[in-house]
Amino acid sequence: MAAHAAVPARRHVNLHGAVLPAVLGIAYGLYTSTVSRHGGALTWGQLWLGIVSAVLLGGGVYALRTYGRALPREARAPAWGALAGGAIGFLFSLSGASVLSASVLGLIVAAGVAAAMFYLYYTHEDASGHPAPY
Repeated sequence: MAAHAAVPARRHVNLHGAVLPAVLGIAYGLYTSTVSRHGGALTWGQLWLGIVSAVLLGGGVYALRTYGRALPREARAPAWGALAGGAIGFLFSLSGASVLSASVLGLIVAAGVAAAMFYLYYTHEDASGHPAPY
């Protein structure tokens, strides 16, 4: 009898670290170009604004998800807050709002996200930054 050939082992590819930032970036870029149109036709400048916005937000989310564990929770939470607040403030400023109102909204969102992320990290990590054992 002939021996069966061994089935090659499949490599597990973890796309979770790259797919979420890509999807968030694409959605943000599409929304950015939509808000900047103000109901008119899409121009090349608005298209490039959407592409650059998508790359920047997707890159920021990927960097914080990949390398964020190197930061302590006291610095990681404000980093997420700054990313979210900057993104929302920028979108609000594209709608034609004043710089002051966009900045205030961005700061409010940043403070809320930073507080929520700090609470999440504080309740789900031990003092050394490792996931809690429950």
